[in-house]
Amino acid sequence: MCTNIKTIAKGSNGELSICTNCNIYHLEFNNVYLEFTVVQYQQFKKYLFALEADYWENKYEAAYIKRKIPIPSQQSNLVLMFNRQEIAELKALFSNKKHVYNSYLSLEDIDYTLLLN
Repeated sequence: MCTNIKTIAKGSNGELSICTNCNIYHLEFNNVYLEFTVVQYQQFKKYLFALEADYWENKYEAAYIKRKIPIPSQQSNLVLMFNRQEIAELKALFSNKKHVYNSYLSLEDIDYTLLLN
């Protein structure tokens, strides 16, 4: 178990941290928790920044699913699905810039269908 965890970046849906003792990266994002070695971290980051959200949203345009952008795993029956806003936040967490967490909600953070009766 990692004991010396340092937060690298934090967002409204999760955070990226590293254990300074064992050099394991920890990604907590919505209901997903992933651990990466340094090599796995670099590979995931490279894949994430090469991901084309437009392509996947167009491919699954007719599907009645909320999240249309897949990130496959090594387990053949497990694919993590994200929407455009979640991919943008993941990219922000993995960017090398100092990420400042804003606790105020934006319009994109509110997932609500307004019905006028």
